[in-house]
Amino acid sequence: MSHTILLVQPNTRPETRTYSDYDSVTECLEGVCKIYEEHLKRLNPDCPSITYDISQLFDFIDQLTDLCCLVYQKSLGTYVPHNKDWLKEKIYIMLRKQAGKV
Repeated sequence: MSHTILLVQPNTRPETRTYSDYDSVTECLEGVCKIYEEHLKRLNPDCPSITYDISQLFDFIDQLTDLCCLVYQKSLGTYVPHNKDWLKEKIYIMLRKQAGKV
């Protein structure tokens, strides 16, 4: 369990910057998926269920102006930054585990 801070900037306007904090990296990764799911719900308000594949999620991540996370490293006593590519790799691993393919 490593405290993780997710920093998101959806577009170029500085006022769109937000952050969320989580008790673990896994919760943060699930938070990124939830952000995308909320985005899909806003685009499809009349759709009773939303489905997507990982490539669509990764396209969404790539189109964000900025997305990164800071993961607390107890041994260093500081937060270590991670970029979009790191997040996508961790999300891929998490979703594969959830699908029972690992």
